[in-house]
Amino acid sequence: MKRVSNSRSNSSKTSDKPRSRNNDSATKGGESKYSTKGDKKSKNADERGPKTGKNSHKFEERGTKDDKNPRKFDARGPKEERGPRRFDDRKPQRKFEGFNREEDGVTEETFVIVGKNPVMEALRSGQEIDKLLILKDNTDHVLKKITDMAKKQNIIIHSVEKAKLEYLADGQVHQGIVALMAPFPYSNLQDILSHAKAKGRDPFIVILDHLTDPHNLGAIIRSANICGADGVIIPNRRSASLTAVSVKASSGAVSHTPIVKVTNLSQTIDELKKKGFWIMSTDMKGNPYYKADYKGSLAIVIGNEGTGISEKIKKQCDFSVSIPVHGEIESFNASAAAAIIFAEAAKQRFQ
Repeated sequence: MKRVSNSRSNSSKTSDKPRSRNNDSATKGGESKYSTKGDKKSKNADERGPKTGKNSHKFEERGTKDDKNPRKFDARGPKEERGPRRFDDRKPQRKFEGFNREEDGVTEETFVIVGKNPVMEALRSGQEIDKLLILKDNTDHVLKKITDMAKKQNIIIHSVEKAKLEYLADGQVHQGIVALMAPFPYSNLQDILSHAKAKGRDPFIVILDHLTDPHNLGAIIRSANICGADGVIIPNRRSASLTAVSVKASSGAVSHTPIVKVTNLSQTIDELKKKGFWIMSTDMKGNPYYKADYKGSLAIVIGNEGTGISEKIKKQCDFSVSIPVHGEIESFNASAAAAIIFAEAAKQRFQ
């Protein structure tokens, strides 16, 4: 018997099942509410028409390399003809704009002292201070004491804003006071010998062989003064000079210690030897510092922070001393090593 197929369609058989997304009723505009993002993009692309009919991208407008339009940065012209960039206009104004060192009487030769102790020691030592600048409307009792001392010496005093003090201090901590002086009054070798003679003792001199750190220079001058040194000799070239940094690091010791600048250290050492001085060098290969004899006319040489004492100067020294180390670090900082050796010298010379 021939089988008769079911006359009902497949759609009628599945009518009780949930409707699939594809069979949902169309939303407004003919889109299914379940249409994917890709379907929308395709439709939008179809609405825009074929790619050749729409506006091409910028790189397509340029054409070939020879006939393309100049790019934006090519149209500016050569680099030197350009105006300032936009971010240059947004730079903040200079912190100390409006101040002028020349108008304030500050030149390259002007010696600037900053900080309470350095200024006070300069006043006590009788150094000639041209002008004293103090923070306006301050209530600090130490600054008041300094002001009273300056008035007794008829020194010009100006009350100024904090910004001006920071400008003149050039980054140093000014503590509300800056003193302007004439160029630092360097001494000579005879001044050192006279200083020792006035105190009735054998001269003790410190020689710095091309020390480059101003802070170390100031710290060594401070230690030398505390331990009874009669003066410090520094070379004229390739060496740290007295600046606001070194003066502050010395805590005012530069006002009480003769500082001599010489053109040739080697010749100066020869001159000291003729005057009966023993020349001691600080070297890692020397004998322990506490076994040396520091009495009599003595000059101690401290070397550069990195290279130490130069070979020529080392050959002129009579003996060398070192500080024993017991850790992993090979040596002390120059100013720390100097302080240790100066202390031993003071122990032997003044006890």
